[in-house]
Amino acid sequence: MNRDDKVAVIEELTSRLANAKFAVVSDYRGLTVPVISQLRRELKQSNAEIRVAKNTLLRLAIKGTPFEPMDQFLVGTTAVTFADGDPVAPAKVLVDFIKTNPKLEIKTAVLDGKLLTADDLKALSALPGKDELRAQLLAVMLAVPTSFVRVLSAVPQKALYALQAIKDQKGQGDN
Repeated sequence: MNRDDKVAVIEELTSRLANAKFAVVSDYRGLTVPVISQLRRELKQSNAEIRVAKNTLLRLAIKGTPFEPMDQFLVGTTAVTFADGDPVAPAKVLVDFIKTNPKLEIKTAVLDGKLLTADDLKALSALPGKDELRAQLLAVMLAVPTSFVRVLSAVPQKALYALQAIKDQKGQGDN
């Protein structure tokens, strides 16, 4: 790789890191190309991307970014997963992928400038995703007005039941 190619890779990594909110550093040693391609497809569905990069180029790209704390973990074969949006979805994909492919080893993750361990990443993957949280919030928001309408309709309904009981009682008294 010549100098121009290295500069281009550093610029691409820097621009990718500028948009990312979440990054995971992993060791991919022992994984085949088809397996990594499968992981790429799964991550793409959760709006994330995995890149294999040389450690020296990655070190230059993370300088001055919130991802600088992961510098100490850039040893050996390194793959970096970037996510722009919801960090839970890519974390779930990685944790599920490791269950079937234990050769992928999570070294660290960085979320909003904070370093996370592999155990932290597993805990993050256990959280509900953004879409699930929105659905739960919507269910709560719909439950309040629905309950309110039921309470309001119960008052005239009970009055109607009382009037019907009085009518039935007077109807029995006439016999």
